Amino acid sequence: MITATGLELRAGSRILLSEATLRVQPGDRIGLVGRNGAGKTTTLKVLAGEGMPYTGSVERRSAVGYLPQDPRTGDLEVAARDRVLSARGLDTLLAEMKALEGRLGDDERTLRKYGALEDQFASLGGYAAEAEAARICANLGLPDRVLGQTIGTLSGGQRRRIELARILFRDAGEDGAGILLLDEPTNHLDADSITWLRGYMAAHKGGLVVISHDVSLLDAVVNKVWYLDANRSVVDVYNVGWKKYLEQRETDERRRKRERANAEKKAGALMAQADKMRAKATKTIAAQNMARRAEKLLSGLEEERVSDKVAKVRFPTPAPCGRTPLTATALSKSYGSLEIFTDVDVAVDRGSRVAILGLNGAGKTTLLRMLGGLLQPDTGEVVAGHGLRIGYYAQEHETLDVERSVLDHMRSAAFEQTDTDLRKILGAFLFSGDDVDKPAGVLSGGEKTRLALATLVCSGANVLLLDEPTNNLDPVSREQVLDAIARYPGAIVLVTHDPGAVQALKPDRAILLPDGDEDAWSDDLLELVELA
Repeated sequence: MITATGLELRAGSRILLSEATLRVQPGDRIGLVGRNGAGKTTTLKVLAGEGMPYTGSVERRSAVGYLPQDPRTGDLEVAARDRVLSARGLDTLLAEMKALEGRLGDDERTLRKYGALEDQFASLGGYAAEAEAARICANLGLPDRVLGQTIGTLSGGQRRRIELARILFRDAGEDGAGILLLDEPTNHLDADSITWLRGYMAAHKGGLVVISHDVSLLDAVVNKVWYLDANRSVVDVYNVGWKKYLEQRETDERRRKRERANAEKKAGALMAQADKMRAKATKTIAAQNMARRAEKLLSGLEEERVSDKVAKVRFPTPAPCGRTPLTATALSKSYGSLEIFTDVDVAVDRGSRVAILGLNGAGKTTLLRMLGGLLQPDTGEVVAGHGLRIGYYAQEHETLDVERSVLDHMRSAAFEQTDTDLRKILGAFLFSGDDVDKPAGVLSGGEKTRLALATLVCSGANVLLLDEPTNNLDPVSREQVLDAIARYPGAIVLVTHDPGAVQALKPDRAILLPDGDEDAWSDDLLELVELA
């Protein structure tokens, strides 16, 4: 279905993959794993035909449904329902049929044209397909009221779910025999939607490659694992499920260490003997032979796997501020006739910890964007208190300019610091050498996350607005972010689906949307985090 041969992938001058051969066959459900920045997203883009390899070729013999980490749609005025239906061309047919319905009595030619369109519509599944699309959307937490909205009025998470629904709708029309390439498909999904998606993926008959940091999803779905080793620029292929892969990888690591230790011991003994023999002129050739044997022993070993580096995340020392650095009163937001929330009050005291909770579409990201000054409310106002410095982390990384370099973003966040100081901070976030000159648009999801966090570190912010800060992070990097949240002495307003992030925050208050009710924090509210 997909065959990649002699694949070499690069990020700038850095080689991500070298001479890789990869195959996706019917029935393969492959987990593509590796540390942040190893090249997972780049690999998936190339397999999907959205990117070009440095060398090598990719052959696709089936339809491909590709979900990138940050899907973008060209027409923001199209209705969400029509965007999903467009996967099978049904949106255009429906629009043409509706345009003719008012003129059916005019002439026979119009009637014939309408009949031809209706036949074509029926051949593609017709109104049953519409119902099927609605079911898929509902299972992904997209009710009918959302499907009637235009794409431009939806939150980033809702747009992403629309794109996922579109891919699955087309796949269902092909009897699930196509190829799905999914990059972090559970981002922005609630617990029920994740459960449904796991079942769909586990039953998929075509090829599937998924990038996910959701270990429970990998365990339930995959029957093969591709591990991208960033230190060796190779893909290790394991033809087993997730748990067996973990066991086999651990066994492989022990074997490598054992073989290396034995070979180094033998090579050391040979070299020591060769050194003794070199003292005698008559034994020079024998000494050289022994040295060559020692080198051959070491050269035949598999490369030692180096432990992955981890970004060292520490949020900034907050600048001095007044008792209540951020206040908002009577905030409301509507899109057309759809009211998101109304009359919401927020007061963020110095050092306070606030969790914003609510179901998908309740307006959590909308409220955070208002507090950060990125979106104007329909009513009400946001007032900056004495000494306010906001650090805003956007879940879709829309605050990053795709044309500007990593270092340029840091310069904007901390114009008073030297490039040397900024490079030191970037080094702690695993950006070194030429990496700092890369435009943000070529970064993987995990790298964008690290850049966004790095800009916060040098900002001196005393109020952090964090929107899904643990999305796209590998488990070790996620723990670093959770630790940074727990240690930060300034105020934090958090939106997240990750219960671990809330536990690290230890909120003192919760704001429940869309009603805007404010409650003292109780651990009973943790259940709402996963449901949201």
